[in-house]
Amino acid sequence: MTNTPKGFRPALLAVSVSALMLGGCLSSDNDGDPSDDLVQEQPRDQLPDKAAAVSGLSLEFLGRHSVGVFDASAAEITAYDPASRRGFVVNALAGAVDVLDLSDPANPARIETLTVEAVAAGAVVNSVAVANGLVAVAVEANPKTDNGYVAVFGAADLQLRGSVAVGAQPDMVTFTPDGRAILTANEGEPSDDYQVDPEGSVSVVDVTDPTALTVRTAGFGAFDDQLATLRAAGVRIYGPDASVARDLEPEYIAVSADSATAWVSLQENNALAKVDIASAAITDILPLGFKDYGVDGQGIDASDSDGVINIRSWPGVVGIYHPDTIASYQVDGKTYLVSANEGDARAWGEDTQAYWDGDLNEGFVEEIRVKHLVHPEGFARRVGDDMPAHLNALANGALLNPEVFGYCGATAGLANACRDDAQLGRLNVTWTEGYRRDSEGNPVLFNSAGVEDPAGDRLMYDTLYSYGARSVSIWDEDGQKVWDSGDAIEQFLASADCMLGTDRSIPCRDYFNTGHDEGSAFDSRSDAKGPEPEAVAVASFGERWFAFLGLERMGGILVYDVTDPTAPRQVDYLNSREDWLTEDPSTVLATAGDLGIESITVIPAADSPTGEPLLLTGNEVSGTTAVYRVKLEYQD
Repeated sequence: MTNTPKGFRPALLAVSVSALMLGGCLSSDNDGDPSDDLVQEQPRDQLPDKAAAVSGLSLEFLGRHSVGVFDASAAEITAYDPASRRGFVVNALAGAVDVLDLSDPANPARIETLTVEAVAAGAVVNSVAVANGLVAVAVEANPKTDNGYVAVFGAADLQLRGSVAVGAQPDMVTFTPDGRAILTANEGEPSDDYQVDPEGSVSVVDVTDPTALTVRTAGFGAFDDQLATLRAAGVRIYGPDASVARDLEPEYIAVSADSATAWVSLQENNALAKVDIASAAITDILPLGFKDYGVDGQGIDASDSDGVINIRSWPGVVGIYHPDTIASYQVDGKTYLVSANEGDARAWGEDTQAYWDGDLNEGFVEEIRVKHLVHPEGFARRVGDDMPAHLNALANGALLNPEVFGYCGATAGLANACRDDAQLGRLNVTWTEGYRRDSEGNPVLFNSAGVEDPAGDRLMYDTLYSYGARSVSIWDEDGQKVWDSGDAIEQFLASADCMLGTDRSIPCRDYFNTGHDEGSAFDSRSDAKGPEPEAVAVASFGERWFAFLGLERMGGILVYDVTDPTAPRQVDYLNSREDWLTEDPSTVLATAGDLGIESITVIPAADSPTGEPLLLTGNEVSGTTAVYRVKLEYQD
């Protein structure tokens, strides 16, 4: 199979570049098992004419498996083995992998659960991937700050083949397209009190002999002496006493079609790392920049309290892309990366009262609402409640630059209407970015009247940095932005064209920016990260490439034709949540549908039990694994 759109041969085969571990290969390491039989193919008389080209597609809900547990991450990351026709789903609640029989994809059924106690006592599973009859599992140690493991099982017999230690907290695992290596994004999150912060890393595991795994781990130590340069370029390195190696937190991996290069999202750091797989070395750190919400076509709805949909531009406010899932595909010999720009804040020790009381050794929280950041009474009024201890130790209050934020009422020493709940008051931002600093990075202080004063006690914010970009983006191999969807996702959800439910009968705008764990909650996520793009997968059908984008909070899957990386177009949206009225969805879990999409797996037609392409999604709030039919459309 080829991953290069140029000169495509029209076909029904769908190839997921972000999940090339599927490989279209029906081999299994369990020779002689009946499940090794070839999957059913569509009869030749039902195939479209070979000269026909795929022109588009739509999604149709097919079936689901439910764990029956609400809001406990009981169904997260999905993978699929074509030979055994099995789905593999991370059940974080159980710390294991549920194995589903997908022979009848309309009625998935759990047949087994893979546990990792034999790998390490008290360990849990974070991620799963499948290729060539092997199941790779990312295993987090107990405690999570210790080095974790990769474990490999047989997909058909579910027997452990081998395991090997990798870096701390392997959060995502994937195979290279050639199936010879497993890559892990070792996130290296700190302990809850932020007193132990392991280094982030990327491990390359040789899986050519699953019973004798070998590993090489790429760290970021070589970049430690570039801390100031990286910060100046826009890489967010901001934890307490941060070094580059400790602060960078790998989240997700995409791999080039030739298995030579990987790109790793450093979500909290707003950057990508580039990895040379052959040498297992980090070759570059690529800052992604920030999204200017003051530009027309890039606005947001910033308030959850105004009772209306109000998508508008906000000068001085930017979004931190903070990509979660990334996927790769190739056009004219060039690799492009698609990112789901979720956003993510560091919030450690937030359940520890001592931190809110001022103990800097009990955590680190960077998130704050604008109205509490720039309140004229300063920070003391929220100490012991929700005032980050590190911010309170930095200054006694903060101001907004009236030359930037005058449009919403900022004047010297006051923020006025900017703090209004219907304006920017409710928006969650980071206090760690945007305040004025001197040449050495120290804060420039102001007095309460808004005058620069070395004896002052107030920070001056020229820019407000919010979480995520509420969008999907395409980047080139060097992390340069090729395209971003702007405010199109929120605009679509607010439009009459957007409908919810498997029968597409519920107006989206009636439940605009509703959260995944609440019902009848119009606009409730506008102050945070909006619809929150979380998962993305890319696949080719015929001569065209399509990206499938999962919206974690609002729910549903947006589909884009990304054949031209500079000009994608939306082609479908399906949201299989059915109940939007019940205040507590857990009370109607059996009929609510799918809530909190976390991952998407594309099953090519050649690998599908039905002979047609399918999608699997893991939905962490509803605890469901959903199956969708991909209905291809053809030119006449």
